[in-house]
Amino acid sequence: MKRTSFDTEDSCEDVQFFYEPVAGYGEGRPSNAEFSRELRKRTKRAAIDLINFMQRAGKDPALNVVRYQIIKSGTSVAANYRAACRARSKKEWYAKRCIVVEECDETVFWLELLMESDIPVEEATVRALGKEYQSLLQLFAKARASATP
Repeated sequence: MKRTSFDTEDSCEDVQFFYEPVAGYGEGRPSNAEFSRELRKRTKRAAIDLINFMQRAGKDPALNVVRYQIIKSGTSVAANYRAACRARSKKEWYAKRCIVVEECDETVFWLELLMESDIPVEEATVRALGKEYQSLLQLFAKARASATP
């Protein structure tokens, strides 16, 4: 089932196809180094899954435009998080994290666009990718908000 656009053009509400609340912090929390390592793996895995999905998708002309944009933004999340982990200063780290948040949000946008459009795609896969990128977006946005440049 394809979704339609908002009723009003000036609406700023986000369509929450992929939203799931972030779990709270529990006991047995990993160290910062372990968390960072696992997050690098997670962002890389998400990018690979996105690339593989887009490779399997059809040859629709509209999909080609989305494919190009979504692969750029989805892989940029992993690349910029990796760069943030190697930042030479707190300001550089913060700047890279800001880019990660922007690229994650853009990736969620393109996935929402695929869900709402008539472009033929595997909706279950788009939904799974969307949940992962939405989860990453929440995590990175919260980290950015609690950090100081």
